[in-house]
Amino acid sequence: MTRRRARSLSVLETRLIRCRDCERLVEWREQIGRVKRAAFADQTYWARPVPGFGDPRAKILILGLAPAAHGANRTGRMFTGDRSGDWLYRALHETGFASQPESISRDDGLALTGVWVTSMVKCAPPDNKPTTAERDACHPWVDDELRLLTEVRVIVALGGFGWDGALRLLRDRGHVVKPRPKFSHGVELKIGPYTLLGSYHPSQQNTFTGRLTRPMLRDVFTRAAELV
Repeated sequence: MTRRRARSLSVLETRLIRCRDCERLVEWREQIGRVKRAAFADQTYWARPVPGFGDPRAKILILGLAPAAHGANRTGRMFTGDRSGDWLYRALHETGFASQPESISRDDGLALTGVWVTSMVKCAPPDNKPTTAERDACHPWVDDELRLLTEVRVIVALGGFGWDGALRLLRDRGHVVKPRPKFSHGVELKIGPYTLLGSYHPSQQNTFTGRLTRPMLRDVFTRAAELV
């Protein structure tokens, strides 16, 4: 679907949360919202596309994969209400970007300074694995976000999916790197006016195994702070 470019982040959010383009994702996010997890049985799930969150004047953009089924798909805010978010917002708090170390709900008072948090895919996918077509369908939303976040100069890509998405966003702006740079934790690349930083995703798969430690994640945002 061809979309008109949004003139502001608020307009973009209003349009995004009404999106029903991907039938599989719509069915899954709404099913999760009906069935729920036992621990959240008394809560009303968001069960819609999840918009980005943070400071409209952000100099740092954080790119994740997609909303978690019982995290952002429940709360309506990226990395909120799940263990990945516990790690991310604690690191942002420790490096001066977040007003508090945890993100529980959309109305918990959390404020971000200098940072915008978003995802390449806006709806929770089954098994946390969007298809290529779903990724491509969501790409214009993220592209619009970056266009409207005019002060961004550092992009922190969480995981290989975020890394590939960031490279596509930069390619769309005429900034192509050959050979295509490989993702790894701590990798840093200057691409056009942007610096791209790679970090392992703070998923339980990485944090429970020790592949990603709290100091490792904190160091990524310490470096991002230095760059801006």
